[in-house]
Amino acid sequence: METVDLRFAKALKSLRKAKGLTQENLAQRAGVDYKYLQKLEGRNPSSPTLATMEKLANGLGVSLVELITLLEKPC
Repeated sequence: METVDLRFAKALKSLRKAKGLTQENLAQRAGVDYKYLQKLEGRNPSSPTLATMEKLANGLGVSLVELITLLEKPC
């Protein structure tokens, strides 16, 4: 069974690519460390805080609710 962290990693990566952003672009737009973003999208992802998820949503130009909703959709 897939963990929430892994589902978030896949959803984040999919949305980032759909928006045409690189990891560097999103990290800069969201105000998060590039290496941390890499870890969030990696095979063994970290658990982001709600504050980090909000920063990422803002960087992606979506609401936090939209970002969280993606966790329920298959990637």
